[in-house]
Amino acid sequence: MIPQPAIIIILAFLAITFIQSGYDKVTDWKGNLEWLKGHFSQTPIRNMVPQALFLILALEVLSGAFAVIGIIEILVNEGDQFPIVAGILSAVTLLFLLLGQRMAKDYDGARTIVIYFIPTVLLLHWLHN
Repeated sequence: MIPQPAIIIILAFLAITFIQSGYDKVTDWKGNLEWLKGHFSQTPIRNMVPQALFLILALEVLSGAFAVIGIIEILVNEGDQFPIVAGILSAVTLLFLLLGQRMAKDYDGARTIVIYFIPTVLLLHWLHN
């Protein structure tokens, strides 16, 4: 089995990533919304940007929260249910973000998502074995 510190570190990485991103969306909703409307103006979701932003916000908050709870579960009883849920939610969130970047033809942004996706898949692989 993979050492728990490696799993905890990836969960902390995901928690920081998604909680900070969610916090930014909540504290600057208007700024994020305006930027994203421009970013997606030539895509099929151009009329659904507020709904898409809310969906991503909800997924990010859930992903970050489950990552924090997963760390606690590992430390308290060496469980893996919350870390698995955190990994799955994080992967789904990142896939939605990747889809959006590809739709907007922001290939550099899409490449950046992969940097976050790799440790997420690694986490799920470790938790599955």
